[in-house]
Amino acid sequence: MRINRQIRISPLRVIGDDGEQIGVISRDEALDMALRLGLDLVEISPTASPPVCKLMDFGRYKYELKKKTQKAKARQHTMQVKEIRIRPKTDKHDIETKLKKARGFLEEGDKVQFTVMFRGREVTHPEIPLEILKGMVEELSDISKVERQPAIEGRRMTMIVAPTGSKS
Repeated sequence: MRINRQIRISPLRVIGDDGEQIGVISRDEALDMALRLGLDLVEISPTASPPVCKLMDFGRYKYELKKKTQKAKARQHTMQVKEIRIRPKTDKHDIETKLKKARGFLEEGDKVQFTVMFRGREVTHPEIPLEILKGMVEELSDISKVERQPAIEGRRMTMIVAPTGSKS
């Protein structure tokens, strides 16, 4: 944006600080008017014929623009994948605790990856962790949906659950 003396073109269509059109006047007249009012002459639309300029407090405008972008940045939420690890022999109470944690992650708008880690010969019975994961999905079905079905990768079984009413 060009302001005050950076504007080289004359004549200009000038808009007042209240939003009303002042009219088409020379650049020097517009600068003089801005100086008298204690404002800046800011070029809004340089490609129009004649170019459109507005009388405003440019410092305040930049400040408000900065605040608006900061507010927008603070409101946005980037979705992350949180991991919850369990074992095929994990106790019922421990699973309930992990479910509470997963519910919290989902309510914040994050995805949750459940990872079942196998040791020794536990990998020969994949139906046990499948039942555990199905139970977890049922418990969380009110706020989530399965994004990736359980799959065995080496000594791990993973499943990803995403929030249904996501904020982002």
